[in-house]
Amino acid sequence: MIKNIPTLLLLLAVVNVVSAQKKEFTDSLTGRSLDYLFQRIEDAESGSPLQALYLKSFLQRAKSGRNWEDRIDGYKNYVHHSDERLKLTYADSMVHAAKMSHDNALIGSAYLSKGIVYYGQKKNDLALDNYLIANNYISKSKEPYLVYKVKYNIAQIKYYLGFYDEAISLFNECAKFFKGSDSRGYLNSLHCLGLCYNRVGDLGLCSQTNALGIAEGQRLKNFDMVAYFEHSEGINQYFMHNYALAIKKINGALPEIARNGDFANQTVGKFYIGKCHWALDRRDKAVGYFQQVDMVFKERNYIRPDLRENYELLIRHYKSTGKLSNQLYYIDRLIKADSVLSTSFKYLSGRIHKDYDTKELLDEKKEILEALKARRHNDNIALAVISMLFLCLVAITYWYLKRKVQYRKRFEELMRDKEEHMKLEERKLSARAPFDVNEKASALMLKHLSRFEKEKGFLDRDLTLVKLAASFGSNTKYLSKVIFQYRGIKFVDYVNELRVLYIIGLIRNERNYRNYTNEALAEEAGFSSTQRFVKAFTKKTKISPSYFLQQIRKGDADECS
Repeated sequence: MIKNIPTLLLLLAVVNVVSAQKKEFTDSLTGRSLDYLFQRIEDAESGSPLQALYLKSFLQRAKSGRNWEDRIDGYKNYVHHSDERLKLTYADSMVHAAKMSHDNALIGSAYLSKGIVYYGQKKNDLALDNYLIANNYISKSKEPYLVYKVKYNIAQIKYYLGFYDEAISLFNECAKFFKGSDSRGYLNSLHCLGLCYNRVGDLGLCSQTNALGIAEGQRLKNFDMVAYFEHSEGINQYFMHNYALAIKKINGALPEIARNGDFANQTVGKFYIGKCHWALDRRDKAVGYFQQVDMVFKERNYIRPDLRENYELLIRHYKSTGKLSNQLYYIDRLIKADSVLSTSFKYLSGRIHKDYDTKELLDEKKEILEALKARRHNDNIALAVISMLFLCLVAITYWYLKRKVQYRKRFEELMRDKEEHMKLEERKLSARAPFDVNEKASALMLKHLSRFEKEKGFLDRDLTLVKLAASFGSNTKYLSKVIFQYRGIKFVDYVNELRVLYIIGLIRNERNYRNYTNEALAEEAGFSSTQRFVKAFTKKTKISPSYFLQQIRKGDADECS
């Protein structure tokens, strides 16, 4: 016993180290975003301890916040990545969290996800129950994506029940909706359409749809459904009596389908491989596949109408070989299958027509009545709106004509008295705030300003108050006070007005400037950008430079004519 103590201590030390490393890794995820954690969940190996840590971290982070959608996503991650036995537990938690949100779209989406879990387990009655609850909530939320997800899942139930034409109509709607927004939803819809076309006997259209699905998957770079289209085409080839090709296609698709854990399509594929061997008179091989179908029914209670023939063929085989005990066994299995199908069909068929199709008709009737009511209401509103629009049009026309007159008047003022508008007048503002620059300094500063204006120093693109004050041998404080006192404006506006007046003079006196763009005029005047030039011109003249140029050019054209 004592000899084993060092080994025990070593084991405990290893456990402690591993626990510490795990805690350190978990702590390192605390600051990570939910998007980061979600991507790590998707990238991690399915079912691995690492993925479990990411799942736990995402849910804990989501539950610590107040966003119900994040919390629901936390449970939904577990639904997608947890063991089959735990999916429904997490689906129930997801529904509970959704109800707490009081958001119809979130509640409906949660019930839809729970229904999909049941459908994956081939518990179609429970799947339908949840789809119908989801449809009730989602129809109130008016979320188009969720509406079509429900349609898609209801269509699957209709396909299972044998209502193929109704299923085709719904799958076509879904394919059209998902085509531009959800590649997997689009490809799933095409796959189901192919299955429906096969069941209604349109084998050519089934093959075309399968080929389209593979081509669209390549175009969209989504290859998740390739095996399913091959699987569907294999079954279709069976009905075309191309048995060898059917076996090849189905066998080629089954490994990928098995990796997805899709026991239902595995079972259907094996049944049709068995039927191919049966048709090729390889009875022993066929029976082996039929027995695998029965094993799935025994273990998972999965059966559907076309698989019923599985037992008829087994009974026929053992009758022909004289193995009465085996014949009796499969008769009992067929009775069991009929019981499950009868109960399931009666329940599903009743609910889907009563709770879904009738509700669809009532919703449509309600929408029509509301539309008629809204139309009458809208007619009254339209009359009022037309009247308001007419009054607005009159007001806008009046405003436009008035502004046009004002623009024209302002243009004519700018074109008169050339010298008056070529320089800024002196505007001493004695009523303004106390002026603490002495008269001698002010006179000197005004002299500098006059020379600055005459020599067009304002055209310097890099001109600043600091630079101008330095050239006057003064400081910025005194210069800005003198400009404001004797020109009535701040430094920036002072320089901008000089530049605008300079440009006006150029345009009036030299014809070549009348063909300049605003950008060229702005550069000529020393503005740092076209936008500043346009803003300054409009502020000074109350008209835009484009209008001013237009009127000048119009006058030139009249002179020429």
